[in-house]
Amino acid sequence: MNEIEHKYIVVSYELHTTENGEDKVIETATEERPFSYLTGFGMTLDAFEKETEKLQTGDDFEFTLPQDQAYGEYVAERVIDIDKNIFTINNHFDHENIFKGAIVPLQNEDGNHFLGKVVDVMDDKVKMDLNHPLAGKDLTFKGKVIEARLANDKEVEGFIKHIEQHHCGCEDCEGGCGGHDGCGGHHHDHVGSCGCGHCH
Repeated sequence: MNEIEHKYIVVSYELHTTENGEDKVIETATEERPFSYLTGFGMTLDAFEKETEKLQTGDDFEFTLPQDQAYGEYVAERVIDIDKNIFTINNHFDHENIFKGAIVPLQNEDGNHFLGKVVDVMDDKVKMDLNHPLAGKDLTFKGKVIEARLANDKEVEGFIKHIEQHHCGCEDCEGGCGGHDGCGGHHHDHVGSCGCGHCH
């Protein structure tokens, strides 16, 4: 029996940022493809969980997470040059997947997975931006709670089993995730293969 009560929350929303003084919608979770998560597992940003877990089914919401409660400041030092031979397959550079603008799954020495963005491909190096795609941005969420209730033991056990099988929790994915895999994944998800939903 699970001693901690976890909530099962399903929301639809629009995620807004401000770029060059203009409001921009950068992601949408529709009622047909909503974002769902269990509280208490780090499946989403702490501040996002805090704002949504107090709401009830049917509630509308709008809140802004400043960058220090989201993905922090953009750090120039996280743009690094990586040896090009890291990206070889059968002794040939992976031109198909490694090109300017590509989002590439990476792994650090501790086995943690994250994503990097290819900034440039040079003669012997690949310049990668390891900042989260939403680093340096305040995030405004406008949406609705589709469902909010206590999670049952089966749902909690199923999630724990999933994490154990994939050896990946959202907090493992330092660089963010992108992609629309996993539990309805979006930009504020961690790596889609974790199946941990959005990254907010």
